[in-house]
Formats: sequence, structure tokens, C-alpha cells
Amino acid sequence: MLASVSNGQEPIVRIHKGYRYEDGIAHIRQLQGRYGCLRRVEVGKSVLGKSIDALVLGSGEECVHVNASVHANEWITTPLLLRFIEELAAELESSSGRGDAGSLTEDLLGRITLWAVPMVNPDGINLSQDGLWPECPYREHLLSWNSGVEDFSRWKANIRGVDLNDQFPAGWEEERARRSTGGPASQDYGGSAPLSEPEAAALASLTRRLRFSRVASLHTQGREIYWNYRDLEPDGSEALASRLAEASGYRAVKLTGSDAGYKDWFISEFRRPGFTIEAGVGVNPLPAGQFEAIYGEIKPLLTEFIRG
Repeated sequence: MLASVSNGQEPIVRIHKGYRYEDGIAHIRQLQGRYGCLRRVEVGKSVLGKSIDALVLGSGEECVHVNASVHANEWITTPLLLRFIEELAAELESSSGRGDAGSLTEDLLGRITLWAVPMVNPDGINLSQDGLWPECPYREHLLSWNSGVEDFSRWKANIRGVDLNDQFPAGWEEERARRSTGGPASQDYGGSAPLSEPEAAALASLTRRLRFSRVASLHTQGREIYWNYRDLEPDGSEALASRLAEASGYRAVKLTGSDAGYKDWFISEFRRPGFTIEAGVGVNPLPAGQFEAIYGEIKPLLTEFIRG
């Protein structure tokens, strides 16, 4: 297991009452300031022009990917992923400084490069926590899509009412028919066409460009790991899911009756292992007070995932 942030330094990534786009940007800048091994790459912009960033760590030819906060009210997954990156960067720089032979640096991050996108849905994250603001260009539409309710805490979609995890071209038509959601809503509307939303398109473009060897998408909740898609997953996917489950105490589940998610599309297009991780347990949005406990489960799971 990776070491915790050490050398007498307090962790940068912490949460209190919530976690907004601005918190993520501030933490990314602070992490870059502390850890020279971290690289930030803008991979796209949201509907409202917010930066969708990747943090890149490692130097290996094999590229692996983790993303978070595809769903707005699952915002706790962003600091979970950023804390993992922070501890991974701390271990990398500590090992480099010691010159440890066979350390994590030599054994893992010299072999792989991690591309992490901690906040896929930045507009939705802020909407779900803070609600509407006076200048919001979709204000009247959002009220209508949310059944006239000003509480957006259960909102999963992006700012245009599109569920980003129903946006990918893998059984998109089947998922749209199954959901029976004909227009923008708080969840379950797959949009007018696959990859119609800039957030989903940015993730697909990055994935096609780098052709990751395996991917994981962090969601909440249920303490489950989904690893299959229509029997298109490669050999070894179930075994790796079992290892992730053993590391975390989560349950590996063979899922049926679900299409159009990022994991589904990745498996379908690349025939490589893809996973959806449902972190924590409760009702979304999970409370900030659960962060440290959930991180204790997610850290060994992600460690096992990047080891492959």
C-alpha cells in the first residue's frame, strides 16, 4: 500500500462542508507547487467554460486512467482521487530522494503513467451544492428541469440536464429507451446524441488519443465494483475486479441492463479492462464527514488498480 502524506506535512486535499470547482483548482495548484513530479493538462472545457483538467504522474509507456465526478452530486469522488494523487506524488518524490532500489518509483511509476481527471462535471458540481445563481444562463430551464424545486442537491446531470454517464456510444439508443427520459432532467437523460456534451466528448477524446490499458471511473455509492459489459470485456477483467474487491472490502458485481456509460464504451471500443467504482454507502450526496473513512477503502483499491 502507498505511504500516507509524510515528512511532517499536512495533506493539501481536505474537505469540510463540500467541494466545489474552485476548491479543486486551488488544490491542483497547491499540489503542483509542492510536487514537481505532477503535470497538469487541460483536456477540455465544460458547457460554462470551466477547465476540465488531467493530472499526470509517472513516466512509463503504459497509460492508465481514473476519472471522478462524472455525476454532479457525487462530488466527494473528486477529493478522493486528488488525495490519492497527493499521496502517490509524495511517495514518488520521497522514494526518488532516498534513491531506493525497487521502490514504488522504480517498480510502478517507471512502468506506467497515470492520467487522472478529478472533475469531469464542474458546472454540475457547483450547481448541486450551491443551487442557481442570478447570472446563470440556464436559470429558467434548470428550474423547469428540476420540477420547479430550487434545491439541486440530488442533481446528477451537467448544466444542460444531460447525464454524462449516459452519453457514450455503447448501447446509447438502448439506454435512452430504457431510461424513458425524453428531455433534460436531473438524471437519466442521455442527450440528443452520443457525446453531444463537451465534458463527455473531452473524456472520449482523451481516451482515444492515449488508448489507456485500463480505466476506472469513481462514483458513489454502494461499495461495489462493476467490471463487465455485454461479455466484451477481456480475459482477466473479473480477476482484477476480485483483487480490487479484496483490497477494499467492496463487492465485485457482474452488471446487466446498463449501457452508455464511460466504462461500457471503453470496454466496447477497446476490449480492455474498465471499471466503475461505487464508493461509500448511503444516499447521494454522501456527507463530507465520511471522506476519510471512504478514502481508507479507496486508497488500496486504486493502488491495486494502477498496479494492474
